[in-house]
Amino acid sequence: MPAVSSLGIGSGLDLNALLSGLKTAEQVPLAAIQTKQTSYTTKLTAYGQLSSALGTLQTAAAALAKPELYTAVKATSSATDVLTASAGATASNGTYALNVTQLSQAQSLAADGVAANASFGAGGSVDLKFEFGSVSVSAIPSVFTPDGTGRNGSVSIPAGSTMADIAKAINANTALGATASIINNGDLNKPSQLVLTSKQTGEASIMRITVSGEAAGDTALSDLLTYNPADSANQKLTQTAAALNTKLTINGIGITSTTSTVAGAIQDTTLSVSKIGTTTLSVKQDADSVKTAVTTFVSAYNSLQGLAKKLTAFDAASKSGAVLLGDSTLRNIQVGIRSALTSVQAGDASGSGLTMLSQIGVTFEKDGSLAIDSTTSNVASPVKLATVLDSNMSGVAKLFSGTGGVGGYGAQLSALLTSYTSTTSGSLTAATKGINATLDTLGKQYTTTSARADATVARYKAQFTQLDVMMSRMNQTSTYLTAQFAALNNSNNK
Repeated sequence: MPAVSSLGIGSGLDLNALLSGLKTAEQVPLAAIQTKQTSYTTKLTAYGQLSSALGTLQTAAAALAKPELYTAVKATSSATDVLTASAGATASNGTYALNVTQLSQAQSLAADGVAANASFGAGGSVDLKFEFGSVSVSAIPSVFTPDGTGRNGSVSIPAGSTMADIAKAINANTALGATASIINNGDLNKPSQLVLTSKQTGEASIMRITVSGEAAGDTALSDLLTYNPADSANQKLTQTAAALNTKLTINGIGITSTTSTVAGAIQDTTLSVSKIGTTTLSVKQDADSVKTAVTTFVSAYNSLQGLAKKLTAFDAASKSGAVLLGDSTLRNIQVGIRSALTSVQAGDASGSGLTMLSQIGVTFEKDGSLAIDSTTSNVASPVKLATVLDSNMSGVAKLFSGTGGVGGYGAQLSALLTSYTSTTSGSLTAATKGINATLDTLGKQYTTTSARADATVARYKAQFTQLDVMMSRMNQTSTYLTAQFAALNNSNNK
């Protein structure tokens, strides 16, 4: 069979154009499948956006359903640079005048300066004993009382140790209640000073330091590092910072604390003191957190409504609708949520009288969105959210979280939204699975149809190739016969 380098060469026909037209015709069903795939993919994306909006609203509703939201107490300081405060659920409402007169401080002791390379304990190792406790100045003479805790201890100082070695040995004992550092005081002859600092603040963390184990006649370390807070004659170390308690008054009553944290002076309230000065502390129910939670919920609901409106819009000019126009899944979700929010709650025996959202200033607008009347009077909703939170927090709590696990807008809506997006039985999940199944089927149809179209085009091409070969042969035969007849005629004429 003669070779055909290109379709149409043998026959003289435009077989490539004909084959291209046949291929286009065979691929028409593929375009239809692709159109369907695009439509379902767009719908799947819309369901994903809807699921995200529902999840945001569910989170906001679940926050409103938590009873602890309404029992939180907030402590506010008028001078946060003086102190800040946090209050627990059992803190009592009130306003307190505070005056901080002293800040807690850790004791610090400094040894006299020595030469940088000076060494101690030539006669052998020496023990440095640390004790922590308090001094009773009412007793005569003063009495130091160790606290007996694990922060007391001894440090062994090897023979020939320098000040740097001693500091290193002290810091190596991490259980010890003190740290050591070396300060260079700038003196040309005796620049190295050992500084010892208690790890804890307060008057109960005063240090007593004794030296033992020195060789006879060798008192270099004891002359340098001994410190007895109850015996001024036996204090070789110099106190550079005294151990101090935090001192303040609350409504004129004196309060002390060994640290900058003062807990329990005001019921279930913890103060964090940072500066000497005065401040006013207000302790009351945390209405701001509830207001924020309600605002977040309203914002999430309105975002969902805005998304739903966008996904179901109709363009009159182009006479076309958005991807979820007429979608029953979205419509049922919208109806369910609206029904839950407009249902009247049962109320409670306390007589709070709060059974509807409108009673706390949360109302539906004409466009279906929610609005909060929180700052100004409103004829339709004269009771403002801020006012209700200040006067009837328990009623608001029951309105959203229910009573004994029953009812409550937050609890009910949270459960409803969870049912829509449940991975096992949620209506939105079911609709999403249905679309994915359809896309899977369309994908298989596309593969099958594409393979069938390719096979048909390949068959056409083979047939056209055979036609080209046959026409080429016929043309060759025609040319040969024409030549033969011409030669025969020429012979007869002669």
